[in-house]
Amino acid sequence: MKKNYLISILILSLFVFSGCQTVKNKTDQIVEKENQKLSKYIGKSSNELRLNLGEPDEDYKNEKGNLELVYKTKKYGIPCERRFELNLNSVVIGFVSNGCF
Repeated sequence: MKKNYLISILILSLFVFSGCQTVKNKTDQIVEKENQKLSKYIGKSSNELRLNLGEPDEDYKNEKGNLELVYKTKKYGIPCERRFELNLNSVVIGFVSNGCF
């Protein structure tokens, strides 16, 4: 009886851990797609960014003195924020994406 119980727990544990890996893999794929989508704006002008994404919800100067454009959306009630950093020549030099999929 104990042997069957241990085997059942072992099998159940295997399913739980493999399920977690599947979720992690899917999440990694979503993040990779988002990064590929946003990385195409690196080296582009702020005008091109605004043409494709519209006017930002916020803009401000960061601690380096660079302009940051912030785009906020919601999907399925989950907030998404994309921030683009522009250098003094108004060229995109970086981005951060939080909660976007």
